[in-house]
Amino acid sequence: MNVRRLSLALAAAGVMTAAATAGEVEVLHWWTSGGEAKSVKELQKMVQAKGHTWKDFAVAGGAGDNAMTVLKTRVVSGNPPTAAQVKGPAIQEWGAEGVLANLDSVAKADSWDTLLPPVVAKVMKYQGHYVAVPVNVHRVNWMWVNPEIFQKAGVKPPKTWDEFPAVAEKIQKAGFIPVAHGGQPWQDDTLFESIALGIGGASYYQKAFVNLDPAALGSPTTLKAFDTLRMVRKYMDKDMPNRDWNLATAMVINGKAAMQFMGDWAKGEFTAAGKVPGKDYLCLAAPGTDNAFTFNIDSFIVFAQKNKDQKATTDFAEAVMSPQFQEVFNLNKGSIPVRLHMDMSKFDDCAKKSAADFVATNKAGSLVPSFAHEMAMPSAVKGAVQDLVSEFMNTPSMTSKDAVAKLVAAAKTK
Repeated sequence: MNVRRLSLALAAAGVMTAAATAGEVEVLHWWTSGGEAKSVKELQKMVQAKGHTWKDFAVAGGAGDNAMTVLKTRVVSGNPPTAAQVKGPAIQEWGAEGVLANLDSVAKADSWDTLLPPVVAKVMKYQGHYVAVPVNVHRVNWMWVNPEIFQKAGVKPPKTWDEFPAVAEKIQKAGFIPVAHGGQPWQDDTLFESIALGIGGASYYQKAFVNLDPAALGSPTTLKAFDTLRMVRKYMDKDMPNRDWNLATAMVINGKAAMQFMGDWAKGEFTAAGKVPGKDYLCLAAPGTDNAFTFNIDSFIVFAQKNKDQKATTDFAEAVMSPQFQEVFNLNKGSIPVRLHMDMSKFDDCAKKSAADFVATNKAGSLVPSFAHEMAMPSAVKGAVQDLVSEFMNTPSMTSKDAVAKLVAAAKTK
């Protein structure tokens, strides 16, 4: 074979190798607006740079419910996408179906066990094997504060729930709404979660709302949590029912309400309004929770692809966990990187505090999954608990004792 023929043969072999290693990455998600959509485009570029074809499978609406309906149909038909946005115990539920890819090889190569807190890594695994890759961390137990209102009322933000009523009374007398809230079940659950954590601490929270221990759920601590929820309810305005969370955030931004209890996605509203953290608004841990952290993590499960695209699957998972994507996605979304020890210099003060607390609570054992945001409980139990909390918020005749009994029963829901 002459040199020209040899070079042509080698070139052809190279093309064939590239074709063999390149594949299609089809990703199901519901990030269809704003910074989220922009971030998905960045992930697409990273996957395409590795030679793969990106097929976007965006399903808008329903906070992911619509996407899950479509996903189940695809999997049942034997044609799953490469990856799908799924989180919390639902990862284990999909793992039990035997349809997920084993990501241990890429996890080992990139040291995921070192880069992720153990409590987070556990969520990403099924029977000890990685089957999902995390994207970000949202802190749920935030209190968003309008400092000008507190100054006018002559009070400081409450550090404990016991301090809360005296502070709220003065804010009310100064002519402001103490708590901006939207009376929707998931918002009620979000508030109750921060109250329970602040009243009982991380150890109690873990036993009650993660382990679903009947003794912890039925304890005097839970009774006090419901008493506190009823007390906080008094300091919301009459137009609260069915208000969307972002409209409640706007009440704090516009100086109508003093504080809101909401995850760090609320920060995006302040940023969009041109507000500066530490000056125009404060991001503080909810009362009693300064040394704890409830997390809500977006993640992708990755499906086993029979006889195709194995390298594409691995490259996709590797890209999601890369420092580059972790940075750009979380800068756009308002959350923080799930990777430990990331450079946070480009992030704002609220994100820097969140990242520092994420590391500190991981070391202290007070980093816990959010039950209000599908990170801790089986879906049936989570739904029953949310319904109960919302019922309590809207039924003045229901006593805290009744609520505790119903909570213990709800935890047994199958």
